[in-house]
Amino acid sequence: MIVERRVELRFAQESREAETHTNLSAVRQDGRCLWVAGDETATIERLTASLDGDGRVTAYEGQATVALADLVPLPAGPGEEADIEGLARANGWLWAVGSHSLKRKKIKAGQSDAKSRKRLATVVREDNRFILVRLPLVTDEDGLPSVVREDGDRTAAVLGLDKDSLTDLLADDPHLAPFLSIPSKDNGIDIEGVASHGDRLYIGFRGPVLRGWAVLVEIRPGDHPRDPRRLRALPLDGDGALYRTHFLDLRGLGIRDLCPHGDDLLVLTGPSMDLDGPVQVVRWRNAVKADAAEVVTADELEVVGDIPYGDGDDHAEGIAVLDEGPGTRVLVVYDSPSPERLTAEGGVLADVVTLPE
Repeated sequence: MIVERRVELRFAQESREAETHTNLSAVRQDGRCLWVAGDETATIERLTASLDGDGRVTAYEGQATVALADLVPLPAGPGEEADIEGLARANGWLWAVGSHSLKRKKIKAGQSDAKSRKRLATVVREDNRFILVRLPLVTDEDGLPSVVREDGDRTAAVLGLDKDSLTDLLADDPHLAPFLSIPSKDNGIDIEGVASHGDRLYIGFRGPVLRGWAVLVEIRPGDHPRDPRRLRALPLDGDGALYRTHFLDLRGLGIRDLCPHGDDLLVLTGPSMDLDGPVQVVRWRNAVKADAAEVVTADELEVVGDIPYGDGDDHAEGIAVLDEGPGTRVLVVYDSPSPERLTAEGGVLADVVTLPE
């Protein structure tokens, strides 16, 4: 794929100090705006487009921060990061999903062998990572999309407050249950993408990768009958199943993000482990149809093109289809951006790439 141009994302001082701009993990377009999230906070950010004389976006700025704890209860409270790894927008809702992952502590430079060994043996669970959030979208007085706690009978709600998270649904799954106690960077459970279509959510897993096959879980979240602030998984069909797994032959890569494009899903792929690349965009045609395949072979997937990556930096984490004139363009945001992506004003450069027809 061709990188057509770069667009600056400009963040306020507080977010730069929190390093949100260098830890971007999710993006979705919403009219003139972008919704973005970093994986080191429990917030979502809205950026608004600035246009040139031809109507092309030159930058996204005017950041507005949404603290999730202001809209929904969080299992570990507002002070702990939620590791938001995916955003989706459809039917008047904005969705955000945490990684649902465990962390193994890193070895730090200069530590003794004993301390290094101890850190590598330490696995941490942070409860705010195990959430799926649904937020009502409204139009504010400036004509921009905003999220609110309530809009009529629509209420902000969360899945994952009381042993009912996505990973709790998988406790008896024959493929995924064995990975629930494994940290994400060890090929354990690691959610990194979400797409919404109709009443379904499609959840993409960076890990585990099972003998080269990536995993996607389909669910149907809905209101909890006893608490409007909570969600529950509803049956997908007549057999009462609360989720469906799909297996994609991504040639050993995991899912780093998902983005709907009509009835197709665009899949951002990358390594499940702590590696830089390769990184690709893959198209799964008719993925959101009711009879979508549950085992999708490599020859049923279209490799759209390669995404650039760096050496220890420029990790593509999020993609969003842009509504920009003829052709299909995708915005790509990066975690750990290379120094040349950082601007003098404290912004960060995202790529606009053109998808082949």
